[in-house]
Amino acid sequence: MKLRVVTWNIHKGVGGIDRRYELARVVELLREVDPDIALLQEVAEGWPAARFEVQADELRDALDLKHMEFGAEHRFKQGGYGNTILSRWPLSDTHHVDLTVGWRKKRGALVSRIHVREEGHSRSVVLCNLHLGLAGSERGVQLQRFLACQVVASLRSHTPVVVGGDLNDLWGSLGPRFLVPAGFSRAGTMTNTFPAAMPIRPLDGVFVRGDLVVHRCRTVRSQLARTASDHLPLVVDLELH
Repeated sequence: MKLRVVTWNIHKGVGGIDRRYELARVVELLREVDPDIALLQEVAEGWPAARFEVQADELRDALDLKHMEFGAEHRFKQGGYGNTILSRWPLSDTHHVDLTVGWRKKRGALVSRIHVREEGHSRSVVLCNLHLGLAGSERGVQLQRFLACQVVASLRSHTPVVVGGDLNDLWGSLGPRFLVPAGFSRAGTMTNTFPAAMPIRPLDGVFVRGDLVVHRCRTVRSQLARTASDHLPLVVDLELH
């Protein structure tokens, strides 16, 4: 059973080069990628600069990904943004894990489960969508808290788990320090995803554990990807045993 996962900070639909709001560019790129699972960060909800749109609903309705979960994170005086999981298969057993550290900006992880069915076979996959903080010490605390939370710590070692998101991983050190010791491996090689116009930092990543094989990991570097957001999307092709 094969599945394609994309993780992408869509920057609330605001372009990384022209600073223009146009959610249609995000929709167009996701259609081109054609994922089974989309782990999206900075998805706006009722924010004036995003025309008060509920972007998670807009994306679900525009794409062939009809199952959606949204976890609100940062709030403005009007509206805010958060993490969204879109899926071809129904999502269940969804949890929001609070990763806010002290007085810093509200952060969190959205954890949900799908049941992939193909030719009479069915396997569950746990999906984890993270958006970590800007400070190095903050990110370490957040990953430790995430790995120790009951919904993650209780998973068996062979359970298929996908962890993806905007890790704000400036130096690519979070995987070796926290995720690899917990049994995860990076999907593909480390690749720069920020800023989209001229990427020099590997802020985004996908890590897997359990009965999953990574066949391909790539960063989309098209003109559309460079203009739709300030991050480039990361696409991973997986096989589920």
